[in-house]
Amino acid sequence: MRLFRKILYWINIIGMVAYLIVCGFYLMTGKSLYHGQVGLMAQVASGLLLVSIPLIVEKMAHIALPDILVILYEIFILMAILLGTGMQAYSIPNWDKFEHLFSAGMLAGIGFMIYAARTPADKQNQIDPLLIALFGAAFGVMLGVCWEFYEFTGDSLFGMNMQRYMAAGKPLIGHPVLFDTMGDLLSDFVGSVGLSIYAFFKIRQNHQWLDTFKLRRIK
Repeated sequence: MRLFRKILYWINIIGMVAYLIVCGFYLMTGKSLYHGQVGLMAQVASGLLLVSIPLIVEKMAHIALPDILVILYEIFILMAILLGTGMQAYSIPNWDKFEHLFSAGMLAGIGFMIYAARTPADKQNQIDPLLIALFGAAFGVMLGVCWEFYEFTGDSLFGMNMQRYMAAGKPLIGHPVLFDTMGDLLSDFVGSVGLSIYAFFKIRQNHQWLDTFKLRRIK
């Protein structure tokens, strides 16, 4: 799993650097591969920092983050920044819904990490695995709902269209207004519950599996 984490990290780094070099070359020749190329390049450049956050946190705090959470994070950044924004994959129908599946799994995993950190080791074996799984699922869905609050706030205050309530510059009317938000929430639910079901069976087999989500201090 550690190897897979490193592979995903370098796919992001090499892909983003290659994107900046190729798109920058075309931009200097007076051409652009994508509409709004300068803005896209700026976002991809910021992705170099975002994708490195787990490594930075580990180095500065002297801790080892759970590999499974970092893997889900790296996949999310790959889909959101390099592919989604940089290469315009958001134009693919339901691309953001698949992205939400991975981000929701990551958020549920953070719930497990918090649970593992706040529950004494000698008490963990006494807790019903179903209760632990329900906590992870509920935590992931809750943060997904908070993200929709953020999108609604941005749309309301700054005229953005993160919740896709407008099409071709015109506000949607009726039931179609709900499609994007409800689709995102459904993906959050499926992603969080999916990881939680997997965790339930693993914890039922062995309570120590929950240590997969524990932070470890590096000396």
